[in-house]
Amino acid sequence: MALLHQRAASPPNPSNPSNPPRPAAPGKLPGLAMAVGGVALAWGVHALLPVVPMLTAAVVLGIAAAHLPGVRARVRGAGKPGLTLAGKRLMRVGIVLLGLKLSLDDVLGLGWATVAMVLAVVAATFFGTLWLGRRLGLRGDQPLLIATGYSICGASAIGAVSEVSGSDEEDVATSVALVTLCGTLAIAVLPLLHHPLGLGDAQFGRWAGASVHDVGQVVATAQTAGQAALGDAVLVKLMRVALLAPLVAAVAVSARGRRRGVVQASGKRPPLVPLFVLGFLAMVAVRTTGLVPGGVLDAAQHAQELLLAAALFGLGSAVHLPSLVRTGGRVAALGLSSWVVIAGASYGGVLLTT
Repeated sequence: MALLHQRAASPPNPSNPSNPPRPAAPGKLPGLAMAVGGVALAWGVHALLPVVPMLTAAVVLGIAAAHLPGVRARVRGAGKPGLTLAGKRLMRVGIVLLGLKLSLDDVLGLGWATVAMVLAVVAATFFGTLWLGRRLGLRGDQPLLIATGYSICGASAIGAVSEVSGSDEEDVATSVALVTLCGTLAIAVLPLLHHPLGLGDAQFGRWAGASVHDVGQVVATAQTAGQAALGDAVLVKLMRVALLAPLVAAVAVSARGRRRGVVQASGKRPPLVPLFVLGFLAMVAVRTTGLVPGGVLDAAQHAQELLLAAALFGLGSAVHLPSLVRTGGRVAALGLSSWVVIAGASYGGVLLTT
């Protein structure tokens, strides 16, 4: 009996073919290299087709890589740890740098009426989408993530909220795919409605800023109406981005309450406000001082775009289209409904405030 215990406790013998050592888990470098390659390809797509934002191209390329024969095995195997790291850690750093785009002086310069309009549009879109998603019976955190993506800033907001809500990776990937698809369609659809809806150039810019999801998609949409429209669109959009911090903090408080039992068992208490949200607010404060040189802001913007592109490539690589198809009808219904809500509410808000 003692001999049997000794054999059971003995470590595996590499020289014994009947008891081979376990293969080492793949490191993060292969996946990070894939993310870098995805960013390079996304930059190339944007350079050839400027109407396609680099972040949108990064998500689409990530989805494609996860399903192409000969590539998907590496993406879902050796590349998965590094791609997951890109989708989470690099996303946080990119969101922190996103704060350098926002100055409180610029926001207040648009007037309190516009601030109130943006608050109303974000609230109506978020709570309306969340309610409808629950009624449609979507799984897990999909209603929360889709509501966040539509109302705030697309895939970046989904990544931020998923960090504090502990959302399932598949829910995150599905929500990113839906929001990216609708934001991409907005680039083509909204300019066609510019004049039929009776909007001036500045009004169209504000409408695009209040209704299109991702910052890059807003730029691609609003630039069709000229520089004046583009300037207003970016400012209105950045006002929505500013609401990311309080929304993430609220989700963190809610998640903290839901996990109270887990916290008691593990002894770990999640932070009330995540560090990357505090970093985002700190960057807003730094930008507001006006002391940051233009060269530093330009470098930070390029770094932020590259980091978010790598993160979105990682998130896109987690999309599993067969799973998306299984809930495709309900997800599509929620996406279309939310799109109508935010487009309609922001259109009415622009007419009332300009």
